[in-house]
Amino acid sequence: MKDSDVSAPEDENSQLMKNSVLYKEFLAEREEILKHKWIESEKAGADIGFEKALLDWIVKHRTNWRERRMREAKPPKAPA
Repeated sequence: MKDSDVSAPEDENSQLMKNSVLYKEFLAEREEILKHKWIESEKAGADIGFEKALLDWIVKHRTNWRERRMREAKPPKAPA
């Protein structure tokens, strides 16, 4: 078996994952959590850690963030 035989399916799977809507949503959500971590760490004067930022963001912001993303993703309604 050649190295190219092994890497081809991995490359294909990697591309599929990078193009998936679910993966893109994961990355967008992760980015928001990291922003929240930075802001809250600045307020605290020390790194609060990812887990604390994650839990805090989920409780305080996730629902509104997701609703806003859903509204922004919908195409505008055509006039009747």
